[in-house]
Amino acid sequence: EVQLVESGGALVQPGGSLRLSCSASGFTFNDYAMAWVRQAPGKELERVATITGGGIKDYAQSAKGRFTISRDSNKATVYLQLTGLKSEDTALYHCVKGRNYNGIYDPSFRVRGQGTQVTVSS
Repeated sequence: EVQLVESGGALVQPGGSLRLSCSASGFTFNDYAMAWVRQAPGKELERVATITGGGIKDYAQSAKGRFTISRDSNKATVYLQLTGLKSEDTALYHCVKGRNYNGIYDPSFRVRGQGTQVTVSS
């Protein structure tokens, strides 16, 4: 059974930083792309960043220059480093398992964890 468990969310002031973690199990981690998506209240799921099985990274425009996705194959964990946080980054952040090595290929992001809450407020 695929399990994705996120952690690291918190209340942080504008301009602050956080590192989110997602521990994966139940599948061969190195064989799949992973992603982070987020959902703000009243809005749809939004892709934030993707990393392929080979470590190629891609970011949404809103994340470029501020967020960094990475993965640790030894720990079967994917990370999202958030810097320069803004109030509009407030959302529930989920990690997502892709359909194969090269990408997510699932616009519904169906295989995802329960999420970790990031709140940016002064």
